[in-house]
Amino acid sequence: MWNEFKRFAVKGSMIDLAIGIIIGGAVGKVITSFVNDILMPPIGLLLGRVNFTSLYVNLGRTKYPTFDTAQAAGAPTINIGLFLNAVIDFFLISLVIFLMVRTMNRLREMTEKKIVVAPPTPTTKVCPFCKTEISIDATRCPHCTSELAAGGK
Repeated sequence: MWNEFKRFAVKGSMIDLAIGIIIGGAVGKVITSFVNDILMPPIGLLLGRVNFTSLYVNLGRTKYPTFDTAQAAGAPTINIGLFLNAVIDFFLISLVIFLMVRTMNRLREMTEKKIVVAPPTPTTKVCPFCKTEISIDATRCPHCTSELAAGGK
């Protein structure tokens, strides 16, 4: 079983999977940073200086001035802003993956296009009288000695 596992791991399947997971995690972190640090602040500014991460609904009876103080106090909250950030992350990550897969498919199609090769020119023909294969340039059949039409037919 150990040798079979080593063959599987070295064959490339496990290595490809590991590379995909690592790259996926890195892409996810970059997109999360893009959403939280670049995309959401201007949107919050356009909507009246709203910080989406601080949008929440307090389910407790005690009122808290900010989301951070409610979290520090352990208050039960519905975190609308964090959910919105996660939804935007999901859509952006999906878009990036779609664009990557589409690009890879187009590159694969370009490299897999088959080159059409013209069929080779025939070098032989069949004698219409004895049905023997002879040279295309023959004017008389070497087997039945029949005269053939000029022009290679």
